[in-house]
Amino acid sequence: MASPSTSNLSPKLLLLSLLFGSFVVASVGNLYQDLDITWGDGRAKILDNGQLLTLSLDKASGSGFQSQDEYLFGKIDMQLKLVPGNSAGTVTAYYLSSQGPTHDEIDFEFLGNLSGDPYILHTNVFSQGKGNREQQFYLWFDPTADFHTYSVLWNPQRIIFSVDGTPIREFKNSESIGVPYPKNQPMRIYSSLWNADDWATRGGLVKTDWSLAPFTASYRNFNANACVWSSGSSSCSSNSPSSTSTNGGWYSQELDSTSQERMKWVQKNYMIYNYCTDTKRFPQGLPLECTATTTS
Repeated sequence: MASPSTSNLSPKLLLLSLLFGSFVVASVGNLYQDLDITWGDGRAKILDNGQLLTLSLDKASGSGFQSQDEYLFGKIDMQLKLVPGNSAGTVTAYYLSSQGPTHDEIDFEFLGNLSGDPYILHTNVFSQGKGNREQQFYLWFDPTADFHTYSVLWNPQRIIFSVDGTPIREFKNSESIGVPYPKNQPMRIYSSLWNADDWATRGGLVKTDWSLAPFTASYRNFNANACVWSSGSSSCSSNSPSSTSTNGGWYSQELDSTSQERMKWVQKNYMIYNYCTDTKRFPQGLPLECTATTTS
């Protein structure tokens, strides 16, 4: 996007623009400018002059989209409204990912439900091709009744998953103890709505009811305050560490005491699975990051 004219800015705003203008990529809400529909043969649609995107799933196919830009660190926000009613067997995936066998990935996945049962929010972090870092949550609201904001903050020190501004999970950089951390591979945003009734709902016991198709999830208000990766370099590389660290706070952001308490509240009341407590799964010992911190 072209930069706005600075000729009419106040001196203070002009200084802010010069400091941060090349660093912040702030979407203006037009999804045509930010996202590309990648598959689904017409089942994905951008509507309302670029203000709304819908993905649909029927027995023949699901659908998906990806961001036009790649990012190497950023704060990514998207509002989603999930498939209503009986969505058993469906998965709405919204995630960051690089490419290749040693890819990095940061996942939100929403596992469908029978009517009246809660959705399961499934999170995971992959680094250098290795995942198996699942944490799962119920939500404290009906995610099909309205739009809610799902955010990933990814900086060199940590990854923070948030829902409506409430942090639910933090994955810290634990390279100092030998845990790989996603920091070198640029990632795109991807989302897809697809059938996973072999595992998604009650371990695959509940199948998709195709008589209810098409299933539809909705997206709006995508926003990326991020370092855009292009032609082998980052849009942030020309900025000094001192300027990037103050930009909007996200590049060096960590959870303050209030946010830590809110995350603990979510994990105490709504977390239903944590790989860091699954001793049966890791009989030789929990992953290193699990014992390094209590929030990884």
